[in-house]
Amino acid sequence: MGEIRDFAFGRGITEILHFTTNKGLTGCLHTNALLSRHRLKDEDSLVHILTLNSKFRKEEESTFNQHENWIDYVNLSVSEITTNLFGASLRWHAGKDLFWVIMAFDPAILDDKGVYFSTTNNIYSGTQRQKGLAGFKALFAASISRWWNNTVLRKDRPDHLTTCEQAEVLYPGQIDMRNLKRVYVADGDLADRIAAYLGTFDRADVEVVVAPAKFEGQRN
Repeated sequence: MGEIRDFAFGRGITEILHFTTNKGLTGCLHTNALLSRHRLKDEDSLVHILTLNSKFRKEEESTFNQHENWIDYVNLSVSEITTNLFGASLRWHAGKDLFWVIMAFDPAILDDKGVYFSTTNNIYSGTQRQKGLAGFKALFAASISRWWNNTVLRKDRPDHLTTCEQAEVLYPGQIDMRNLKRVYVADGDLADRIAAYLGTFDRADVEVVVAPAKFEGQRN
C-alpha cells in the first residue's frame, strides 16, 4: 500500500468515484481506460458512443490557470459524487436515451504518479492544488475557501468525506480500468444491463450495486 491509500483507509475511504453514462462506461470498457476529456477527442474508436458529461469546460479557456493542461486530467471525487456537477450533466443530457452510473475505483490510484488534489472545484479561484500526501490531507481541512467570501467549514462532516463536497482528485491522462472495483446504478433493471456490459468485456469481477442514494451525494 502507498501512504496516501493508507491515510485514506484510516479515514474509512474505500472508493474514488467518477460518474458517467452507460455509453461512457461502454467506452471505458472498450478502451480499457477512463480517458481525460482531452484524450477522448483523439480516440477514434469512441466516435459513435462518445458522451461527455458537460458541453463546455472552463479549463479549456485560454484565461484559465496554465500550470498544467488541466483538460488532460480525469476528474474524480472521494467517497461521494459532486452533486452540482452531476445535476448540470443531468440537465444537459435530459431526454436522451441513456442512463447514469457511478464507477468506483480502488484508492490505490491516489498514490499514482502525477495525481493532484484540489481542495474544492478545480475551476474555483480559491482552490489549492497539491500533489502527495500533504495535498490529499488538505482536502480534509477545518475550512476550505471556494472563492472570495465563500468558505465551507468541516464541522461534523464524516471522516470519509472531504470538507468541500466539490473537492477533486485530478488524475493525469487516463486510468487503467483494472482499478475499477464496482459500478453503482439506480435500480435493479439497470443492474442487469450493466452486468451484461461487464460480462461482454470479461469484467464479471466488477461488483454491480443498486444504490439510488449514491446519486444524491453528500452536499454541503
